[in-house]
Amino acid sequence: MVSTYLCNLEKPRTFTERENSFTTKVFTFQFVTHFSSLFYVAFFLGRINGYPGNYMRIAGEWRLEECHPSGCITDLFIQMCIIMVLKQTLSNCMEFLSPFIKYKIRTLKDRRSRVHSEQGSEDHVTEAWRANYRLGEVHVFSLFDEFLEMVIQYSFTTIFVAAFPLAPLLAFINNVLEIRLDAIKMTRLQRRLVPRKVNDIGIWLQVLEAVGVLAVITNGLVIAITSDFIPRLIYKYAYGPCAQGQEDIDCLTGYINQSLSTFRTQDFDRRTHVSVDVYPNTTECRYRDYRNTDYSFSVQFWHIFAARLAFVIIFEHVAVCIKFIAAWFVPDVPQSVKNASLQTKHTDLLNQLKEMPEETDEQNSSPHPYRNLLEDLR
Repeated sequence: MVSTYLCNLEKPRTFTERENSFTTKVFTFQFVTHFSSLFYVAFFLGRINGYPGNYMRIAGEWRLEECHPSGCITDLFIQMCIIMVLKQTLSNCMEFLSPFIKYKIRTLKDRRSRVHSEQGSEDHVTEAWRANYRLGEVHVFSLFDEFLEMVIQYSFTTIFVAAFPLAPLLAFINNVLEIRLDAIKMTRLQRRLVPRKVNDIGIWLQVLEAVGVLAVITNGLVIAITSDFIPRLIYKYAYGPCAQGQEDIDCLTGYINQSLSTFRTQDFDRRTHVSVDVYPNTTECRYRDYRNTDYSFSVQFWHIFAARLAFVIIFEHVAVCIKFIAAWFVPDVPQSVKNASLQTKHTDLLNQLKEMPEETDEQNSSPHPYRNLLEDLR
């Protein structure tokens, strides 16, 4: 409704402009609805909370939630697993069961009305009309909803694939099942869609390309920021035992301890309203961060920050170049399809020229010029 209202305010000149504007707005709204929680978990959860003694609180009372002890990548993995398994399963069930139940209810009502009206037998034409009338009604958004569902699934599959590599496999399994359910729904439960000739899928192609570019950027940020890939790499080659010349030990030994900072409970009195008496037997606590004894960022934090920034820049440029090279090599329309279309046009033109009457030019009594074209085509 909001998208339709905004399109009415714009007053597009043509139907195509209106359709493109509407599609862009609906996809933007749906994208924000589906992906806001995932972006929050991936890039904001646990990173704006502060540290002990200086926590960020809502209305000065409630602390923000923390990531899983193993890192925010675990929370993102769980979210993606629920979406790709549970959400897709429930969506398929609702998408098929809703028209199926409605069709059965309409069929039952029709049978009861026929019994009460004592209409015993009807001819086959009337029965066919009744059977078609009992099918579910389709509207202009029926096929639009199918496109939107596929594009949203493509977005889930590509944008956070680094956090959940099983997403493409689960999407493939879902589509194999859904293509059969949609076939049953469109042929047995709903009325026929009215076909309309178009050159391509329209604005959806630009939407898919934008999602592809966003997927490259997001996956680079997930690897660099959400996962522990960069911190482990920095520790292995700059701070770990292997960097100190110890070759008889695993290079990541001591990583967990190195990634934890220390907070002294005696600092509670001067930083918060918490009394030291609350923790009588505890002098220190550990938390995930890279800070010095005065709670400022350590040198290791800035090393990791610079490495993350460099990784994101290099990864995005390389991945985007590979994407555009692949898109350039793989055409949108296969050459075999283009050749078949040209062959069909050639055959139709020959048939039309053969059906033309034998006409001649009245001035020079020469054959019709189209006859020469026919000979050239032959």
